[in-house]
Parts: sequence; structure tokens; C-alpha cells
Amino acid sequence: MSVGRAFRGAAAGGAAAAIWAAQQPLDKRLFDCDHDDIALLGKLVTRGPEWQPVGIALHIQNGALFGAGYAFAKPFLPGPPPLRGLLAGLAEHVALWPLGRFVDRYHPARRELVPLTGNRRVFAQEAWRHALFGLLLGTLEHALNDRSADEPPPIPVSSNGHGDLESAAVAVTPSAT
Repeated sequence: MSVGRAFRGAAAGGAAAAIWAAQQPLDKRLFDCDHDDIALLGKLVTRGPEWQPVGIALHIQNGALFGAGYAFAKPFLPGPPPLRGLLAGLAEHVALWPLGRFVDRYHPARRELVPLTGNRRVFAQEAWRHALFGLLLGTLEHALNDRSADEPPPIPVSSNGHGDLESAAVAVTPSAT
């Protein structure tokens, strides 16, 4: 695994997060729900008029960090690239959803935000957003990164099923000091 692979994964994640942010006004109408991830992030940091660019920057940063991690985890996920990304995006959605209780209780702008706890519309909207993000991430990361690193590293084994004797011998050989 290389640093370049992580950077290309981060680029894919940042691009996928930017597309997510750009399509939010459309899915707000589609789901008839005003939940806004950019507002959630931006108003966490500032309550002034600059919350929107701050929120966009944080959202793209989060996508980039997730994309870098995804680039390293990708070889261990099943299926073709779009499916791998979809699984990762939806796993993130399900993992983060319970934190909505803390947002509803402690977020500095909680009275300006759509309540999350028990809100099925927001849950569905976030599932859509994470699915879109994941599909884009899987597709973009696959296009940017070398496919030869997609397979997990081989486990050294011998034909008798007991491992590789050379690797075992190297592992137990005392070092000369």
C-alpha cells in the first residue's frame, strides 16, 4: 500500500463528497425533507454567515479522509468497485446514524436543524446520500488507482496446508547481537 494510493483515494472521496453536496438541493425536494449535511457541519464550527463554505470544506475533507481509508480497505471488500463503494458508504451511514441523538441534544445550532432521532425521512435521505457517495467513491477510486493492488496480500502456505517453512524459519531464527 502506498501513500499515492491513499492520496488518489482521498481525491475520489473528496470528489464524491462534492457531488453529494451539489445534489443536496434536489434530494431535499425529492424526500420533502430539509436536512442539510453542510449546515450540520458548518454550524458546528460557526454560526455566522460563513457556515456554508466552512460546511462544504468540512464535508469534502470528511469525504477525502473516508476515501483514503477506503483505498486501503478496498482489497478486503467483496464485489466489483461500485458495489464495494456502495457497501462502504452504507456501512458508514448505519454506523453514524445513532450519533444523531448527540446532534439533537448537543449541537450548537440544534434548534435550526431538522431533528434526526427517529426521523425516517432523514434516515432515507441519508441512505440515498451515502449510497450515491459510495457508488461514486468506488467508481472514481477504481479509475484512479492501480488495480493490481486490489487483491489482498497472499498468505504464505505450502501444499501440505501447514504454511511456508521458510517463513516460519525466518520468524524463529534468533538475531545475532
